[in-house]
Amino acid sequence: MKQSIQSVLIWIVGASLIIILFIAMAFLSIILYFFDRKRKIVHAQCFWWADAMTAFNPYWKVKVSGLENIDPHKTYVVVANHQSLADIVIIYKTKMQFKWVAKDSLFKVPFLGWNMQLARHIRLERGDFSSIKKVYREAAQWLRQGVSVLFFPEGTRSDNNGIGEFQNGAFKLAIKEKVPVLPIMIRGTENAIPKGSWRFTTKISCEIKVLPEIDTLGFPASDFCRLRDLVKAQLSSS
Repeated sequence: MKQSIQSVLIWIVGASLIIILFIAMAFLSIILYFFDRKRKIVHAQCFWWADAMTAFNPYWKVKVSGLENIDPHKTYVVVANHQSLADIVIIYKTKMQFKWVAKDSLFKVPFLGWNMQLARHIRLERGDFSSIKKVYREAAQWLRQGVSVLFFPEGTRSDNNGIGEFQNGAFKLAIKEKVPVLPIMIRGTENAIPKGSWRFTTKISCEIKVLPEIDTLGFPASDFCRLRDLVKAQLSSS
């Protein structure tokens, strides 16, 4: 009974926080329209939201490390492994400015998707080649404006604790735009959101670890596979 009551409260608090976040982001998007074109202030509202989401969930214990590897004055292609929707919450605990590349279906989720649109994250329609090309054009534009772009190069969530095959696009983009890759390792979130049930029953430990950046200036355009494999190896061994 206690777990059921706690689970109900967690879902209610979580939904309420997403709605409050939407109100805050929408309000700031309007009043700062001419002063926050990159939506950095709007994006920063997700920092307190992530802290609140993790603080109010007694089943989550989150460890964050490697923040010293983030230079706020640099622009990165951020690459992270992907285990669950909870990754979206805990990555904001890095307090980084970035634009996600996220699948189109997430943008259609009430409040969550609306928040993503307000922050001007990048929408990807899977299987649509023209959409993929548009994603990389948009990502390149953000990088040239000094805004990092975050990719989950597996393309989907991992089915186990391992890391799936990486797609090439993020690494081609990093080399082309001459920006470093910032690897982020995520561990433990695969069980953070109950599967097949609404009840939280198990306490889990999540970890997010920011690894040292990888400079791309020494990589020719044709060498994206070596960069891809290097990043994956570092994430797998961290």
